[in-house]
Amino acid sequence: MRPIRLQETFRAVFYVPFYAALARGAYAAEGVEVTLLDGSEPAHAKDAVLEGRAELAWGGPMRMMLAHDADPGCPLRSFGAAVLGDPFFLVGRRPNPGFRLRDLAGLRLGSVAEVPTPWWALQEDIRQDGVDPDSLDRNDSRSMADNAAALWAGELDVIQIFEPYVSQMEAAGCRVWHAAASRGPTAYTTFMSTVENLAEYAPEFRAMLRGLAKTQAWLHAAPDAEVARTILPFFPRMDPAMLESCIARYRPLEIWSRTPEFTAPSWERLEHAMFTAGAIRRKPGHAHCVDNSLL
Repeated sequence: MRPIRLQETFRAVFYVPFYAALARGAYAAEGVEVTLLDGSEPAHAKDAVLEGRAELAWGGPMRMMLAHDADPGCPLRSFGAAVLGDPFFLVGRRPNPGFRLRDLAGLRLGSVAEVPTPWWALQEDIRQDGVDPDSLDRNDSRSMADNAAALWAGELDVIQIFEPYVSQMEAAGCRVWHAAASRGPTAYTTFMSTVENLAEYAPEFRAMLRGLAKTQAWLHAAPDAEVARTILPFFPRMDPAMLESCIARYRPLEIWSRTPEFTAPSWERLEHAMFTAGAIRRKPGHAHCVDNSLL
């Protein structure tokens, strides 16, 4: 087996399956030496593969959709699903047990600025609940950290954030109003590589998928505290109890897939949301962009 350079997209708690596979030596157990290349800019993960700096990356299928929308001949393919649920939440300062997305009309919303997928997905949910998302009073220019500060300052009524911001805000007295994962399976994070690499490194990628599958089985059986201890080295500055809280919040939402199969419904839900948001001009399609042949 040849060594594989795996490009991280950026560091985030919801990528638990990928970190756990590395921490538990799941790829090494299948005979593959995998080196993780730290990521800082989500859009650059696919570029590392295209430019030959990495054989493999993980990231959002939305990057695949954008690339194929711009170039129907794009060589990138998605495979090896790990996160097929939306990890974002809407959080407000006070409890709001009867909240519906239509209630965002008239509220000041701070949406995620760091990456576009959370808003693209949420805007379609809002549309389905009877409100034009373009009519909302929405600030899309601030980071999640800045939105959290703005919520506390009374400048916003509700913000869109992921973990650990959610647990941090909840510990300070805020409340979760809505979990985006409640919409159902949504393509969020998979492996990605080129058609050429999928052929060239088929033995290595196939072995990695076996390691990922075994990690997924462990993840869905292991206690939250064990999962937190396992991935803590990737989050050395995070309080272990806070990391465990993040995992406990995500687990019942089923954001982590149980197998590496990248299913069509999860792809199609995100694809349709991006289409209605105007992010893509056409739907490139699951059959063209996803390769499940190595399973």
